[in-house]
Amino acid sequence: MAKSKFEYVRQFEKDDSCLPNCWIVVRIDGRGFHKFSDDHKFEKPNDEGALLLMNKCAECVMNQFKDIVIAYGVSDEYSFVFRKGTTQFSRRESKLMSNLVSLFSSSYVFYWKDYIKQTTLLYPPAFDARVVLYPSNNNLKDYLSWRQADCHINNLYNTCFWKLVLEGHCSNTEAEERLKGTVSSDKNELLFSQFGINYNTLDEFYRKGTILIWKKVDEEVLKVCRSKDDVEEQERVVIRSRRRVTHLHTDLIGDGFWLQNTEILEC
Repeated sequence: MAKSKFEYVRQFEKDDSCLPNCWIVVRIDGRGFHKFSDDHKFEKPNDEGALLLMNKCAECVMNQFKDIVIAYGVSDEYSFVFRKGTTQFSRRESKLMSNLVSLFSSSYVFYWKDYIKQTTLLYPPAFDARVVLYPSNNNLKDYLSWRQADCHINNLYNTCFWKLVLEGHCSNTEAEERLKGTVSSDKNELLFSQFGINYNTLDEFYRKGTILIWKKVDEEVLKVCRSKDDVEEQERVVIRSRRRVTHLHTDLIGDGFWLQNTEILEC
């Protein structure tokens, strides 16, 4: 930056570097998505295309920022976890938050037509973001467990609510009254007795949310090569190992997930 007499204004900028040796979590959340989903006629209680679009946006973010070791998404929100020792943007909160939310938002618009094929995007979507630091591995695991537990609670309620409205001939107000004060066992019983649905057999994509992690995968690559003894070039299949973003729909509250993916907390 060129030197000038006006440079003193930089003194008003605050230092927003994140504390060292902490997991940095950036959570992105859709702004006004209740109205947005109604305006764009999203299927209730879950719109597969809309959820796949969110996953695509999250994958774009991870491919751009390699220090993200795990991401978790449900509905219109996504949490991205940077490794403890990341130096991305000198750990500046504002830079991390603004870069992730802007890339996520632009990806949502860019890939809309690939996932929501029957509906034109009526107006730009908006996402907000926040940064939270977690000093210990257990803190991070509890945070992600909280988000997945929230996914279960909301999805069970929404599944019951929309079954009552769409098939049970209830108004929205009547459905709310019917579910008021109920616990999980009550909702499971309602789904089974009135609609013949065993909630535990529904797709884990909706019940568990989506986990994104890095995994090494072997890929077959066609390579043109020629040995010393060959006159002509030949095509050969070469196996290469690459890190790819992998989508999982499984339980991360228990120890099983973390024992199978120890590299996440060790990074």
